[in-house]
Formats: sequence, C-alpha cells, structure tokens
Amino acid sequence: MKAYIGAIDQGTTSTRFMVFDRSARIVAVAQKEHEQIFPRPGWVEHDALEILRRTYEVIGEGLEKRGLQASDLAAIGITNQRETTVVWDRKTGQPVTNALVWQDTRVAEDVAHFASNGGQNRFRAQTGLPLSTYFSGLKLRWILRNVTGTRELAEAGELLFGNIDTFLVWNLTGGPNGGQHVTDVTNASRTQLLNLKTLDWDGNMLEAFEIPRAMLPQVRSSSEVYGTGTLPAISGVPIAGILGDQQAALVGQTCFRPGEVKNTYGTGCFLLMNTGERMVPSNFGLLTTVAYKLGDEPARYALEGSIAITGALVQWLRDNLGIIEKSSDVEGLARSVEDNGGVYFVPAFSGLYAPYWKESARGVIAGLTRYANKGHLARAALEATAFQSREVVEAMEKDSGISLESLRVDGGMVTNDLLMQFQADILNREVMRPVIQETTALGAAYAAGLAVKFFSGLEELRANWAVDHTWRPHAEELERETLYRQWKKAVTRSFDWMDA
Repeated sequence: MKAYIGAIDQGTTSTRFMVFDRSARIVAVAQKEHEQIFPRPGWVEHDALEILRRTYEVIGEGLEKRGLQASDLAAIGITNQRETTVVWDRKTGQPVTNALVWQDTRVAEDVAHFASNGGQNRFRAQTGLPLSTYFSGLKLRWILRNVTGTRELAEAGELLFGNIDTFLVWNLTGGPNGGQHVTDVTNASRTQLLNLKTLDWDGNMLEAFEIPRAMLPQVRSSSEVYGTGTLPAISGVPIAGILGDQQAALVGQTCFRPGEVKNTYGTGCFLLMNTGERMVPSNFGLLTTVAYKLGDEPARYALEGSIAITGALVQWLRDNLGIIEKSSDVEGLARSVEDNGGVYFVPAFSGLYAPYWKESARGVIAGLTRYANKGHLARAALEATAFQSREVVEAMEKDSGISLESLRVDGGMVTNDLLMQFQADILNREVMRPVIQETTALGAAYAAGLAVKFFSGLEELRANWAVDHTWRPHAEELERETLYRQWKKAVTRSFDWMDA
C-alpha cells in the first residue's frame, strides 16, 4: 500500500506541491511564486509556461526533500486559481497569449454590452452567475476577438481552452503526445459556459459568446482518474482529483453537510456554503456554483460569496507603497495603533464582487486626517477583509435561510491573530481555525485519494478535522455597528468611479 498522496496547489501568486500521509499530516512541501503582469490598468496576466515550469520544479523539490519517488505516491490531485483563462496550440503546447487572470477587468465593455439586453442576471438561470469580468467565458471571447488568427485556428480545432487545471493536466499527462484535455465540474462552473443542471457545456451560452465547442475540455467529476503522469518525477502516478481552489478548501474543511460553511483568506476571500444536491438561486448578490462531484455520486452545490481583494491588498501595501517589507509585517504595523483612526480602505481594484457586482467601482481610502499614519492604513487594510466577509455572511444568511453559528476559516491570512479577532468581533460569531490550515491542497489530496481508495470515505476525512484555535467576539454592539456603518458609507464612495 502506497503511503502518501500528492497535491498541486496552483494559486494566483504561487504554486505549491504538498505531500500528505493518511492522517492528512503534511510530509513535504515546496513553493515558488510567479510573476504578476500588469500591462495596463485593470489588466492582470500570468505567463502560463512559467506556471508550468514552477509546477514541475515544486514537484521535484517537494519529493526530493523527503527522498520520495513516484512509487511512493498513490495519486496526485490538483487545485487551482479558478477563472484564469489559457488558450494554447494543441500541437505545440504554446499559449497564444498570456493567461488572463480572474482579476482582469478588460472585458468590462462586453459585460455592459450583454447586460444591456436582459440585465446583469441574464444568464444566471443557466449558469448560476451574473455577468461579470470575473468568469472565463468572456475572457475566452476576448482572446478569440483580439489575438490575431485565433478565431480561425479555434474553429479548425487547433486551439484548446482551459482554466489552469486543464492546462496542467494536459501537460502532466503527455501534452501534445496524448495529454488529457479535461476539467472538473467545479472549474467548468466558473466559466459561465456550463449549464448547472446538465453539468455540460450550454449550447446557448457558446452561441452567445461565440465559443467553438471543439476548444472546450471534457467535463468530468472532481474525483476520478483522468490519466497518469508522464513527467519523470511522477511517471505512472494517477492524476485523480481536480477542484477549483475554493471548492477544494470546502472539501479540505470537510464541509460535506448542507449548511456547513468555510471562508478562505487568500489573494481574495471566498465564503462557501454547502447546499447539498439543491441548487439555491441567489437574490442577494451571491453565486450558485458546483461544490464538488465525487465519482459517480450526484453533484453537490454551493452558495459562494467572492471578494476580489483581501490578501492582495497586503501585497499592495508591500509592493506598491513599500510600507512593509514582507506580508507578515502587516500585523505588527497594524498593532502599532489602537484602532483604525477613522480610516477605511475599500479595495475595489477590480471593481466590487459579492454582494455588489459593480464593475465600475474602484479603490477608495476614506476618512483621512492629518492624524492618520501608516499604522492606521495597515489596520484599515486588514479590517477591510473582515468587513467584506461580514457583508457576504449577511447575504448568505438571507439566501439560505440559515443563521451561521460559527465560521471555519483557512488560507494564508488566518495566522494573523489581529485580523481573526476583528473578524469574530465584527461578525459577532466564533471564528475557528483548523489544525491543518492548508485546506486547499488538502481538499485536492482528498479528492484524489478517494478516487484511488487511499481514503475509505467521508467519515475518515471528517475524523481528520480538528480545531487549532477559536476566536470569540469581545466587541460591544455599539462599537461593532458604528464601525460597520462607517464601512458601508466608505463602500458607497467607491461606486461608479469609472464612467460607463
């Protein structure tokens, strides 16, 4: 019996390879960042080949750290930044242009064009999603309309499309020499091209967005063997799980029962509630999406609140303003002041996502006085994450009719005690961090492990989950509601900053 399961965690800013044992303990990890490319205001790109190189490198380094070989791995799962759009040549594997990242807003005019006939929720019944710059479908349409020669090649079947999961699986299983062109239902549900009921590509959406079906990957479950690795380091290892990063965190947090919720604090912030086999349409600015599909089991659905900029705001303080040297310094700087000093930071760098869905919003710092200093700015940046999360929690409670008793949290920002305490205070709920905080990679490992019977079932996975720390609310109601009311006022200042 093989002792370990591997997971590729391909995120917005870095790629990791992690190895877990049967008890979900981390055995090995390797991580590398990749370049963030900003050609114009609102445009965000990645070099897909750089991401592929980083993936190969971290696999090799991760295994080498513990002296592991391909024969030690039962399978590998993949989790990925969702919506980031790659188009490449099926014969050479060369992308036709840089990947368009989920944060990229260049299709704002297309959003307005389609919304002018039927409104922003025109396609929500089929796809569960509002019209937005966020999703892959309009990004793919932009590439076909703006990169010379791609339309003709796509219609001739020479080009392939996928989110990053599809690009990685295709390359890891052979690339031009028999690579598997597949995706799973969670990633497919983020393209705005998938019909949520049939779990297949929607012909009307393809026609509306002018997408040739031949480009699209086969839609599969989140937990099955798609192919085997051809890279020497993982030769013959089954590639057996795919989950979009937020769905992977839901699985990693073992939120398998309807009503269970997790919030992931990464580049953005993403709160998901498992709604079981029931698709819950949103009336309060959330997304209806696929949570996971494990093998032949029916698909499970989720309500999702997507926040574009949370951890990325800390990176912005580091890289653009230079007021901290490394991201972890933000907590110490924020603790240098007693409160936010009346400063509120609305990070609408890519517009506002849930629950507002305002493409024309832009970032605003409000409440500045001569008293304000960089400590207040750091504190306002952290508090923005918690305020935005409360807005999503309130929307989710209205849509689902379920009142949250507590919030399970994960992601890179949950080591920040100041942020987590403020989150508990502003929510007036307990916030619980699990012992195993790398839940995104763990979810991918779980999906792969279930597919090859490395794990026996969901009860075994649930038994692995345990609480590391709980933050309980301490704020007085008047203080909490005053802060939140001022936040709401600041948010309105960001609206309609960009002219139509």
